[in-house]
Formats: sequence, structure tokens, C-alpha cells
Amino acid sequence: MKTLPRLLLLALSSRLAAPALPVFAGSVAVAFAPPARSVPLGSTFVDWATLSFRPSPVGLYCSIFDDPTRSLEKLEIHVTTLRPGMASHSPHHHPWEEMLLIKAGRVEVSINGATFPAGPGALVFLASNDAHNLTNVGTTPATYYVFNFCTSAVHTVGDKPAAEWAPPQMLTSRVVDCDHFPGPPTKEGEHRELFDSPTLTFLRLESHITRLGAGQSSTPRNRDPGEELFLVKSGVVEATLNGVTCRLSEGSFFYVAPNDERTMRAAGDAPCSYQVIKVVSERTPPQA
Repeated sequence: MKTLPRLLLLALSSRLAAPALPVFAGSVAVAFAPPARSVPLGSTFVDWATLSFRPSPVGLYCSIFDDPTRSLEKLEIHVTTLRPGMASHSPHHHPWEEMLLIKAGRVEVSINGATFPAGPGALVFLASNDAHNLTNVGTTPATYYVFNFCTSAVHTVGDKPAAEWAPPQMLTSRVVDCDHFPGPPTKEGEHRELFDSPTLTFLRLESHITRLGAGQSSTPRNRDPGEELFLVKSGVVEATLNGVTCRLSEGSFFYVAPNDERTMRAAGDAPCSYQVIKVVSERTPPQA
């Protein structure tokens, strides 16, 4: 499986594995809550322009999904905007693994007491029970997506920070600068693999960025048994899910349920790029 370059992994590991204070010191435990809805989520388009934000104590908040899926106990997605100087919350930890994708602004991510800068395009992976929070250290609002994929493993995973006990083959908490990751060209455009690894609660977590040249398409009517999110980074993506087509611009995304058909095409006369996050769990169905 593909991983981050060795030097980056070593730098992150040395900072995350040996905090100066106990990892749970000052960190609040957050318990798992059942999804707000009971019907499994189907493949769905989310147009950024249609999102409705409400004020929050730290800025703005928009809830998008809080649902079970065919293979997850819960998929929860929301978007947060932090005012300058504000923190997402006090440091906390939880058994499920979380991802953040920075859309705008400059933030500082705290993981087990170590801090890391992150800007637009950065992807943050937070391993099980690692203490974390995020602070807007810029002079403008900072906006980011939050993705919580909750598998049945959240009920049995060890009740201590991943940094203290996770086997070496498991993906560790990290900040990935996605927009400056090298990637080979393909006949359709470009493919940048960010990581592909087991974690403490996923059999496999994979993320990559695909760039399609103007008018180019992905493999037509492709199917994958994993839970997948596709986030539009640039251009206009014409996505077809189970025969339904929608054009989505930067900031929009779509969820593809296991084994549903999907095709992506760069609409118009310009290229497009999109980021994929895929989760495989013990309940993932066989390939259709």
C-alpha cells in the first residue's frame, strides 16, 4: 500500500508519539451518538451553493449528513467556519476516526499536544482517540469540512490514544498538503495517491486526487464496494450516479453508496480535479 514519503512520516511520528504530557490530560472524551436519521443514506449530490449556514459561538456551521449507510453505523459530515482567533472546541478525543479538509483560511491543528499549520487543500486525518482541536490563526475566516465515518469498530477499539498503541502498519494522525503532492500523468490527466492504509477502525482508508483533461472522463459506469466521497477541487465535474447526472463546481461534493454506478467527466472546455476519500470496513459488501 502507498504511504507518505518516509521523511514526512518520521517527522510526524516523532512529534505525535511522544507528547510532553499525557495525551488525555485536558482532553474531553466524546461518546458515540447514534445517527439522527434511521434510513440508510443513498448516493447524493451536494452543491456548495445550496448549503445553508447558521451562526455558531465560533463562527458558522452547516450540518449536511448524519445518517447510517449500507456499511457504516454513521456517516456524519458538516462544514465549519471559524472567525479569526477562534478554536473549533477545546481538545477532545473519541473512538471514531475523523478527517478534516481545509477549504479556506489558515489554521493550526493540535494533535496530542503537537501543533501543525494547515492551509487550503490540506487533509487532516485524526486516528482513534488522539486528542485534537483546530484554531484559526489567520486574519480571515477559515472554512473546513469535517468527515466522520463511524464503523462498528468504534465500540470495541482501545480506549487510549492511537499514538500510544497502534500497530506500525496502521495510519497515524497527520496533516497532508494535498495540493503539493507529486503524481504521475494518466491518459485522462493526472492521479495523485495521498495514502492507502488500514487504520484502527477501517480495514482500508484511501485518498487520492484525480485531474481530468477538458472533455475527458473516468471509467464509465464504474462500481466500487467501498464508501466514497468525491470533492470537486477545480473546474466543473459532470457526475453521473446510477444514471442521474449533475454538474458540480468547486467546493461541491457527492457521496457514492457501495456498488452504485458512477462516471465523472470534465465539463466544458477546461480541465477539472476532484479528491476521493474511500473507506472499507468489515461490513463492506463484495464487488458487484
